[in-house]
Amino acid sequence: MRIIARLDIKNEFLIKGINLEGLRKIGLANEIANDYYNQGIDEIIYIDSVASLYSRDALLELLKNSLKNIFVPITVGGGINNLSDAKSYFDNGADKIFVNTGAIQNPKLIDKLVNTYGSANICLSVEAKKISPEAYNAFYSSGRDDSGIRVKNWIKEAQDRGVGEIFLTSVDNDGLQSGFNKDLINQVADYVKVPLIVSGGYGQLEDLNSLHNNISGIAIGSSFHYKKTTPLEVKKYMKNIGYSVRL
Repeated sequence: MRIIARLDIKNEFLIKGINLEGLRKIGLANEIANDYYNQGIDEIIYIDSVASLYSRDALLELLKNSLKNIFVPITVGGGINNLSDAKSYFDNGADKIFVNTGAIQNPKLIDKLVNTYGSANICLSVEAKKISPEAYNAFYSSGRDDSGIRVKNWIKEAQDRGVGEIFLTSVDNDGLQSGFNKDLINQVADYVKVPLIVSGGYGQLEDLNSLHNNISGIAIGSSFHYKKTTPLEVKKYMKNIGYSVRL
């Protein structure tokens, strides 16, 4: 099981909100990322929340600085609409990239990315939101827009197109620190044939009990950012309840 730090980025700052809205500034992203590396994090995910609106220069600079002090895999996404956007991230140190809005608006983008960079380096970000008691749709533009596509159907299509990893965020649970959306996870986990990362809702160590066995990683934001727990505490707890982790 991989323990991953999720860092939502605006310019050079780490930001966080609730349900992907009401974002507030927490601190300098570079300093916080270095702290998580020193605390034993397995991977880092950088999400550029403004790349599609403004410029990705700040995140590219963050990536380059990360290469100096951080030696775990880094996945980056935000505003990737073509091969050139992806190339800029890879050229500046990203190990993997993820796509959401660009792929929903043009699913063939996944084909192009996979053919150019290989499945293992391309992740699909799924922002899932409940739209009925039993159904979740894939949203985009930081959870604001409804694609009208069922999450399970979108994951299946993306896998058929060769995506190598799924990064599943529960928009409904994001930032609340009230526990993972197990209903969402259980609905989709059996359909996922590639590594599955889940995000949204972690608040306390007991939330790690009885996670679906098809999950290969958990991405944590608020609980780390507000120092309610640490990567090492999460790892030790998971080891104690039977998960394989790197200490």
